[in-house]
Amino acid sequence: MLDIQTDQADGYTVCRPVGELDAFTVSQFRQALAELASNPRLLIDMSGVPFVDSAGLGALIGGIRRARELGGDVAVACNRPTLTRLLRTTGFDRIVTVAETVEDAAQALLAETQPT
Repeated sequence: MLDIQTDQADGYTVCRPVGELDAFTVSQFRQALAELASNPRLLIDMSGVPFVDSAGLGALIGGIRRARELGGDVAVACNRPTLTRLLRTTGFDRIVTVAETVEDAAQALLAETQPT
C-alpha cells in the first residue's frame, strides 16, 4: 500500500510517497503527480519509499516531465542509499536535482528560481 502525503512549504509543494512504489501502486502515484504538476515548484521526498521498480521510476520521470511542460521545476530528496544509487545509475540525477535531505532539495529548488 502507498500513502501519498502533500504539504505546502514556503515557496514550494512537497509530495511525500510512503510505501513501495511498484506496478501495484504506480497508478496512485502517477495520479498524485498529475494533480501536483501545475505547482511551480515541486519537491518529491522519497525518504519513505523503501523500493522502486521500473514502473515507479517511469511514473516519477513522467511526473517530472509533466511539471516541466507546465513551466514548473522539480527536485527530489532521497536519503536511502540503494534508491539514490538507482537514481544515479539510471541517469535520473542528470534530469533533476537529487539531494540527500529535504532541506538541500528545497534549497536547490528555490535557488533555481532566484534571479542571478
